[in-house]
Amino acid sequence: MAKKKATKRTTSNKKVQLSPADRKTLKSLVGLANDIVKTADRGRAPHLDIPSRSLSNVRYNKAKRFIEMGSGKNRRELFNLSQAKSYMQTVLVSSGCKQLIEQDKTTSIRGLYYLLKHTIEGVKEETFDDQSDCDPVIEDAEVMLNSLREELHLYAQKKGDMVGEIVLIDRGDEIDCSHMGSGGYGIPSIVEPEIIEFKECDAEFVLHVEKDTVWQRFNEDKFWRTHKCILTHGGGQPPRGVRRLLYRLNHELKLPVYCLLDNDPWGYYIYSVLKQGSINLAFESKRMAIPNARYMGLRSKDYERCGLTPSVTIDLTDTDVKRAKQIAKYPWFEKKKPWQKEIQLMLKNGFKLEVEALISKDISYVTETYVPERLEDQDFLD
Repeated sequence: MAKKKATKRTTSNKKVQLSPADRKTLKSLVGLANDIVKTADRGRAPHLDIPSRSLSNVRYNKAKRFIEMGSGKNRRELFNLSQAKSYMQTVLVSSGCKQLIEQDKTTSIRGLYYLLKHTIEGVKEETFDDQSDCDPVIEDAEVMLNSLREELHLYAQKKGDMVGEIVLIDRGDEIDCSHMGSGGYGIPSIVEPEIIEFKECDAEFVLHVEKDTVWQRFNEDKFWRTHKCILTHGGGQPPRGVRRLLYRLNHELKLPVYCLLDNDPWGYYIYSVLKQGSINLAFESKRMAIPNARYMGLRSKDYERCGLTPSVTIDLTDTDVKRAKQIAKYPWFEKKKPWQKEIQLMLKNGFKLEVEALISKDISYVTETYVPERLEDQDFLD
């Protein structure tokens, strides 16, 4: 019986038309490779200078009102035994991203891990031991190249939905977010202008809620239609795609962003990340943080203001108390009396409240009473 011939996998040679953003990112990647070659040609040890992502190299910029990285850098050298593997991993990730851009393909960070994972010829060592070995190197590449992960054609898990008074062009497809049924428009991980274009917008503001369960109530009640807004959620801690889209809606369309989050340290932290950026992604704050975002609720005073009962409260844990005190000391909250009062009242109450607790008043209390009153009174925390 004739042996079956192995089929060689090939990549399409179709000419790819790169966007201006892709050409810029590709130029950075090629420049990185050229610098390595030039250094080697001069008889010097190849190295990479990577901005430090450590806590000591992060600061709060009071003028810009967001977290940003300092100027500290870490040198990664090829001929340093303790740095050689991470050096080569960084070059490998950069090469993989170059390949994706040139082919006009995207992949998940998990996909890139498998694309680059192999046994090094002549030895039994793997390029990456596991996913956790690859992820920090991807972040190193981002900060070194001053490029968003999405600009390197990498995406993370999609999590978050949107509905409301806006029409988008998503990779050539027109999407009217006011006709998306009960599921809404799933916010993709990559929402850059080359992928997502804003065509029409009649919204007056964005309401971002913490969880999809609350989002479903607002969507079912057509809150976004009654109040001419865009309604989003991020499934808890919003992923990069949701944060980046909220930034674009605020920065490009000048839409105010209001955040309806749980009255607990986690809700406070989510607001902090949306507003000031996160320490881990400080290098991307300038393209993700929304300093003008406002915290709409739930508030510590709502237990009495809304006439809630003990049955809907959740006792604070020791971890909650510790986290609340840490958040109170954040530089962007430390000198804001309203925030200090908010956190202290929660600690004094000894319990936390979820937005869903308002259902105990009425199934649509949050959409028909709570949020409309906050909007009318402009009752927000900055």
